[in-house]
Amino acid sequence: MKRLLRLTLATVMIGLIALPLRAASSSTKGKDGEIPTAGFELSKTMTKVTGIAISPLLGVSVVGAYDWYKADTDQQRAALPWFANPVFWVPCLLLVLACAAKDTFGVAIPPGLKKPFDVLETMENKLTGLVAAGAVVPVLVNEASKALAQPHSSALANSYFGHLAMVHFASAGFGAWALDILMVPLAIAIFAIVWVASHAINVLILLSPWGGVDAALKGMRTSLLGLLTLTAFIDPRVGAVLSLIILVIAYFIAGWAFRLTIFGTIFCWDFFTRRRTRFEVESDGNKVFMGAEIKRVPVRTYGRLHRNPDGGLVFRYRPLLVLPVRELILTRDGLVVGRGVFYSEVRMPEMGDPESLRTLLLLPPRYLGHEDAFNRTYQFSGTRDIGLRRAWAWLKETLFGRKKAVPAAATG
Repeated sequence: MKRLLRLTLATVMIGLIALPLRAASSSTKGKDGEIPTAGFELSKTMTKVTGIAISPLLGVSVVGAYDWYKADTDQQRAALPWFANPVFWVPCLLLVLACAAKDTFGVAIPPGLKKPFDVLETMENKLTGLVAAGAVVPVLVNEASKALAQPHSSALANSYFGHLAMVHFASAGFGAWALDILMVPLAIAIFAIVWVASHAINVLILLSPWGGVDAALKGMRTSLLGLLTLTAFIDPRVGAVLSLIILVIAYFIAGWAFRLTIFGTIFCWDFFTRRRTRFEVESDGNKVFMGAEIKRVPVRTYGRLHRNPDGGLVFRYRPLLVLPVRELILTRDGLVVGRGVFYSEVRMPEMGDPESLRTLLLLPPRYLGHEDAFNRTYQFSGTRDIGLRRAWAWLKETLFGRKKAVPAAATG
């Protein structure tokens, strides 16, 4: 039922967007020569919104630089929106180049040195995404609305409403302001869906310990943005079709991307504010993320871990953070707290192989240094080093012969 509902919503969304785009043509003849049709304007706007959502800083900078370049006179450039000013887009493009260099040379940089810059880039992507949604997308939609409100925009309506469409948008009283009311919410919704899916790449880079993976992920996103830009230059209708494909894909991974975005947001907040220095483990109801899908509760679902009177554990969460509370019963048998470098985990034994552990819960960075207290609170089986911390302990023992105590010896 849930899958059918999502397919229905996706079909309606495609119809609402594809219907006007079907009317697009490259141009139509007018008194002043070639005049873009309404579908042409809609195609350009949708491509711009999608491209900016994929990479807000790069997208806004490129759109601004292109508009500035296309302006023929100083008066036309003075009338351009704020993001088309070289004072804005030149520094932004330099910042984009710096981020690209960081990922290009990140293969040779130790993860501990590169990670703070990944956090900064993730925060930049969030900030520029908010600015683009609130101050750039409405401007682009307003420009398209002004074009649609012109008399030649009746080409769009003539394609679907026959003789009734002989009345122009403007003469019917549908000014640019009315079209803005209709189009801005839809454009922001499209932007939000695509941005959340694209922002997941920043979070994956933030979580990845290998620079090669980071460069590959960033290269995939940049290539997609480049393909979208190229197709838009060739024919805005082709760019709009590609944008529609991207939107549909982003829609179906929106839940996964949303959970990943929440995790990345809390990760960055804990990192920048050094939350661990003033954090204390609560006696119950500590905030954690699911580290594995269990009983259809997705990975990275955000919630609180509670103790049951009978000795079990309860993970309580709200789907999408606002829906009614749900519960997942967990067992504490064999659970250990893994101490990581950037964040820690709660791990559980694999079925049939008690010596092999896999991730059950993810602990935000605020828990770093508080693993023993968390272990005592929930009466787990101990703590141990994991990931890079475990590799560093092994290296010290190998090179200097410093023997550590048995990792699981610390019990609650």
